[in-house]
Amino acid sequence: MAASVCRVGSTVGRVLAKTRSELQPILLSLRRGQASVSYAQSLAGAPETHVSVLDNGLRIASEDTGHATCTVGVWISAGSRYESEKNNGAGFFLEHMAFKGTKKHPQTALEQQVESMGAHLSAYTSREHTAFYMKTFTKDLPKAVELLSDVVQNCTLNEADIEQQRSVVLREMEEVEGNLQEVCLDLLHATAYQGTPLGQSVLGPSSNARNLTRQDLVDYVSSHYKGPRMVLAAAGGVNHDELVGMAKSHFSGLSFQYEGDAVPVLSPCRFTGSEICMRDDGLPLAHIAIAVEGASVSSPDIVPLMVANAIVGSYDLTYGGGKTQHLSSRLARLAVEDNLCHSFQAFHSAYSDTGLLGIYFVSDKHHIDDMMHWTQNAWMNLCTTVTDSDVVRAQNALKASLIAQLNGTTPICDDIGRQVLNYGRRIPLAEWSARIDAVTPRMVRDICSKYIYDKCPAVAAVGPIEQLPDYNRMRSAMYWLRF
Repeated sequence: MAASVCRVGSTVGRVLAKTRSELQPILLSLRRGQASVSYAQSLAGAPETHVSVLDNGLRIASEDTGHATCTVGVWISAGSRYESEKNNGAGFFLEHMAFKGTKKHPQTALEQQVESMGAHLSAYTSREHTAFYMKTFTKDLPKAVELLSDVVQNCTLNEADIEQQRSVVLREMEEVEGNLQEVCLDLLHATAYQGTPLGQSVLGPSSNARNLTRQDLVDYVSSHYKGPRMVLAAAGGVNHDELVGMAKSHFSGLSFQYEGDAVPVLSPCRFTGSEICMRDDGLPLAHIAIAVEGASVSSPDIVPLMVANAIVGSYDLTYGGGKTQHLSSRLARLAVEDNLCHSFQAFHSAYSDTGLLGIYFVSDKHHIDDMMHWTQNAWMNLCTTVTDSDVVRAQNALKASLIAQLNGTTPICDDIGRQVLNYGRRIPLAEWSARIDAVTPRMVRDICSKYIYDKCPAVAAVGPIEQLPDYNRMRSAMYWLRF
């Protein structure tokens, strides 16, 4: 296992890339060297997730798969949604500072410790979550927990390091500007949740990166890095009782009190149907996203909407060698037959009290109008004409991706950390499968009508977008006149 200390890129783009790969043909297997197994066997063989709570509110959640390796990490309810205009980007900046060393482990010593273990230390920040995690050998789990606790609780935040990291953060912002998918989806959030914290990007504006002070970072940590807002998650060769003992040794001193009872509370984020366009005819392709307000992460509507997105599906030029008989999605077949786009992906970014249900596509400048027409047509079909065969196909694809995305200790650990933050528990695979199986065509039609039909969409477009339809025309395509 190569040793490294690194970071993970931004949120929604990772979700889209991950989802696209999950919906490709999948071979289910238990462990390396074992024969492929049935879906039912995969569900039955899934280990139980154990959850414990320390006196300071820190939750410890783990799944023991008996592997020789494991992933352990700290997931925190903190992200750009908890930031103000003044300190937007503080969480992202702290990501960089986390690996600059602690009082006990200066940067060089921290890197040497990680390298000597043959481990991989990483982090990411999203709009509502922050994570620091390490993949290592099972025998080195105690050391990994010690290092993670030190990184989370005792980061030095040296003034010289902060100044050094400003240029690194600014350079990374420039790199993200070159990723048009990230740009388009950040613009989508900016217009859909304009005037609210969810409209802010994870990276924040460049002016903040230049002006954030050490005190800003210290205040951010003291406000959000509290025991009740954290989960110590682990997956792989992990004994839960031993992990709880490690947590008591290294995280018992974690604060659970707030100065003056200043508990961070999420402000409501209203959705606004609107559009934002960044036209640049010098770019080769147009990147366009259209979305409506979706369900929150804890809403019972989330599963029918997952099935609906699986019906719409995804497409890339590399799929099926350009042969429509390999594509089950009607929109994908149209994309191939009429050369409508280079790729598209249905997505649902769910947050604690709202969500973005949408479709993102990349097209040349001559097919934007047609692709937008058939994209909205696919939504109208979800509201009116979903069939039994559509739902069965989507359920099978969704259940297959459910297993495939948990291939490895790191995605399992990430799933544990996020679910315990979102739900207070890890929902078993069998329960997810039962919820998916319970979805009917009538349910899909009703739920999609609730969220999509005759709703004002948010639209973001980047590139040569002269052919993008007028917003009023796109709004009028959100319903059908039937007599």
